[in-house]
Amino acid sequence: MAGEWTPVEGDTQRKRVCYFFDSDIGGFHYGPGHPMKPTRIRMCHSLVMNYGLYKKMEIFRAKPATKREMTQFHSDEYVDFLSRITPSNMNQYIKEQHKYNVGDDCPVFDGLFDYCSISAGGSMEGAARLSRDKCDIAINWAGGLHHAKKSEASGFCYVNDIVLGILELLRYHSRVLYIDIDVHHGDGVEEAFYTTDRVMTVSFHKYGEYFPGTGELRDIGIGKGKHYALNFPLRDGISDENYKSVFEPVIRQVMEYYDPSAIVLQCGTDSLSGDKLGCLNLSMRGHANCVKFVKSFNKPLLLLGGGGYTMRNVSRAWAYETGLAAGVELGRDIPVNEYYEYFGPDYELDVKASNTEDMNTPEYLERVKNIVLDNLRRLKGPPSVQMTDIPKLPIDDAMDDMNQDEDLIPPNERRHRRLLDSRVQADGEFSDSDDEGEGGRRDHSNYRERGSQSRSHSSETEDGGMRKFGIGVGILTSGPSGSTHGAGPSGHTTFPQTASALISMDVDDIPSATERGVTPLEGIMDGVSPDRDKEETAADEKPLTDGEAS
Repeated sequence: MAGEWTPVEGDTQRKRVCYFFDSDIGGFHYGPGHPMKPTRIRMCHSLVMNYGLYKKMEIFRAKPATKREMTQFHSDEYVDFLSRITPSNMNQYIKEQHKYNVGDDCPVFDGLFDYCSISAGGSMEGAARLSRDKCDIAINWAGGLHHAKKSEASGFCYVNDIVLGILELLRYHSRVLYIDIDVHHGDGVEEAFYTTDRVMTVSFHKYGEYFPGTGELRDIGIGKGKHYALNFPLRDGISDENYKSVFEPVIRQVMEYYDPSAIVLQCGTDSLSGDKLGCLNLSMRGHANCVKFVKSFNKPLLLLGGGGYTMRNVSRAWAYETGLAAGVELGRDIPVNEYYEYFGPDYELDVKASNTEDMNTPEYLERVKNIVLDNLRRLKGPPSVQMTDIPKLPIDDAMDDMNQDEDLIPPNERRHRRLLDSRVQADGEFSDSDDEGEGGRRDHSNYRERGSQSRSHSSETEDGGMRKFGIGVGILTSGPSGSTHGAGPSGHTTFPQTASALISMDVDDIPSATERGVTPLEGIMDGVSPDRDKEETAADEKPLTDGEAS
């Protein structure tokens, strides 16, 4: 049975939400001992589906970004290098690995370029749909890789999908606001737009002997972009109340002085309490309050992922924030899903703050806030932009013809997966095939006895013909410690991740297809046989030292 939800109080304006997920994303692996685990995105998606949020939004599988699209920001040589290097030929590219900072924190692994393409493709298509008013909120939890530079990998990030998404938004929007609530400074995005006034970057992050070592209070931009970069350096252990006391006033003033026409929010969850690489003390609701507050401005909003290295907490927080974007608050009890054992022993949708000491005194926060707001007041109103003809790009063809792959739908299939994924259930709508048994409802064989007209049920659900798909499930085990890396002001120690078992899951009885292209997600719950990585993930149970991350 799907999990419960309730409408968000005071949220009267329903948003059109586009949610991007590619089932291939969970199959990538940075390597043993690495804290970045793409499986967390599939864990989040499992919660999203089992809570029944698919009824509240459209689900899409974006077309992976091409090399040409990536070179809108990254250098041709760097993108070509990413597309060519593999674990089997990496010894031929020793010089290039040093040049592009690939290795250690940003290792070479199987499918590296495909992983980057999926991440960037979701953010670019989300931005494209927002620009064309096809949705109000676009979500891509596989994105948010904010450390990648023009010709350099950094902090587990290879391709900066955020910059690519913002560039897409700038084709239609005069001003874009970027907000970063990751524990690490969003250096790659800030650097990309440091000299322009068309993008304002606002980052709340831990500063002081902490990766990447940038994001000082005095870093405010340069040239035309002076005062359009805002940094709010934090100390260890900040609480929900203190975070809210600085986040909301700053963002409120930014919206007043800058007046952006679109917002990109990077929702890195390594700022949550208990993260393996983080040092802040936010609860799930404290983190989600940022999403709720930014959403309240009713601007086109692109929600992206980012850091987060305790998988059970990452998936819970992003699933909860997906619900807030769709206008509902998810219930406390986690529904049974293929990763259910990760959420024990309480099996609740919550990440509680710890009793860590908050090193951010009220005096410190007030002083920093006043300096940030003073920099903001130096703006002389929202900058104007001379609009020109929008250059034609390949993504435009896909957006202009949303049904270009319609002929691929089998004509004899009544309810194809694409049609189901693009359907949003109206409030108050009931369907026996979708929500049978929810809210105390039961399937009564004789409707005449209940004063209702007899009606037939679809044979799919009455017959219980639910197709089973195998999904990888991690089993926590321990392993030896990994290496440290000193690229930032402080290195980090990592532990291995673990293995996967195969558990079947009930999904809608429509066969899945693995159709690439800019179409609604097909084969969302397709199983991936996880026959490798049998020694993963006690890392989720062991804290690591502070260090660099996405």
